[in-house]
This record gives sequence, structure tokens and C-alpha cells, in this order.
Amino acid sequence: MTLAILLSGLTIVLGALVQGAVGYGMNLIAAPLLALVEPAFVPVPLILLASGHALLAVVREHRDVDWRGVGWAMLGRVAGTALGVLAVATLAQRPFAAIVGISVLACVVLSLVSWRPHPAPGPLLVAGVASGTFGTAASIGGPPIALLYQHAAGARIRSTMAACFAIGSAISLAGLGVAGELHVRHLVFAAWMLPFLLAGFLLSGPARRLLDGGRIRPAVLTVAAASALALIGRSVFG
Repeated sequence: MTLAILLSGLTIVLGALVQGAVGYGMNLIAAPLLALVEPAFVPVPLILLASGHALLAVVREHRDVDWRGVGWAMLGRVAGTALGVLAVATLAQRPFAAIVGISVLACVVLSLVSWRPHPAPGPLLVAGVASGTFGTAASIGGPPIALLYQHAAGARIRSTMAACFAIGSAISLAGLGVAGELHVRHLVFAAWMLPFLLAGFLLSGPARRLLDGGRIRPAVLTVAAASALALIGRSVFG
């Protein structure tokens, strides 16, 4: 058990570091590794930790949050979550995961070639729907919104994504609580991981300053591409 906690902690440190510097990516890193160490560690404990990380990030860069954009994205996320639940109930998981991964990867390629997205109300609403659908059905909810903000300043990306994650996680936890899926053991594990989460968050301070020196957009696109490729790989190889 001690080794499992240590390995899980190191995973959380890395995930918190990436998300604190780029704005998202914690689930990409932590979820697969935590599932290998102990399947009970996901999804509820990870959602609890992600919620804590999001709140810390909002507090750290609260002046840069695009609250208007958050509102539009969360409005879309409500509908997207319902679509994600429907997708889980009616569609084969692997083919759907592959479609999601290919869609995200296509957006990354278009961004590199000609597409210059802007976080206007319409695109944010669509991105919110995609985020809710993809996040619920395939655990990859960050890229649709992050890609819209890829040309924004690093602080704007991180703080806005954090606000979206905080609200989205609260909705998810409320739903899990109503469904009876939130247990004391989840809170205990999250408490064990809290020092590791804080360590990764603090380490992300110097890292974000490095990325803000003109490297934030490549970082956003890299994490999105890695998320898509991981999802495609998981759908193909199981």
C-alpha cells in the first residue's frame, strides 16, 4: 500500500505540474497511471483532487479569468454532459473514443495550418458541448475549450480553464453524491494525495513563467495532441 501511495503521489505531482503550467492535462497523465496502480483511485478521488487544483489556480490568477467565456462554455457543457451520458449508454466505447481522439487531433492540425479560433460566444457554446460530451464519455474534456484560447495569454488560458474545471467538477461531484458514489474512502485517498498536489502546483509556478515567454501555444497544442493520441491508442489497443 505504501508503494501504491508513493507511485500515485508522484503521478499527481506530475499531473498538477502540467496542469498548473499549461492549464489542463492532469487527467491525461494521472488517470491512466492511477488506474494501473489502483482502479479505485479513479474517477472520484481524481475529480476531488482536480477540483482542489482548479480552485488554487483560480485564486492564483483570478484577475485573468474570462468569466463571460466560462459562462458560455458551461452553458454548453450542461447539454454536452447529457449527450455524453447518452453516448455511453448507446454507443460502443472504443469506436466513439477513436472518433473523439481523431476529432481533437484534426483540430490541432487545422490550428497549425490555417484555423485561428477565437473564444466568441458561439464557438464557446459549441466547445462547451464538445467538452461535456467528450469529458463524460471519453475523459478528455479539456482540449475543446483550450484550443479556442490557444492564442490568449498564458494566465488567461490557465485561469479560465481552471474556472471551467472547478464548476464542472462541482457538478460532477454533486451528481456522484446524489447517485451514492461518493464515499469516505475517496476523501481519505484525496487527503493522502493533497501534499503531492500542492507540491506539483507550487512547481508549476516557475514552469508557467517559462511557458509564458512565447511557449504557451505550443504547450497547449502538444497536450491536446497527446490527449488525442492517447485516446486513439487506448481505443485501438485497449
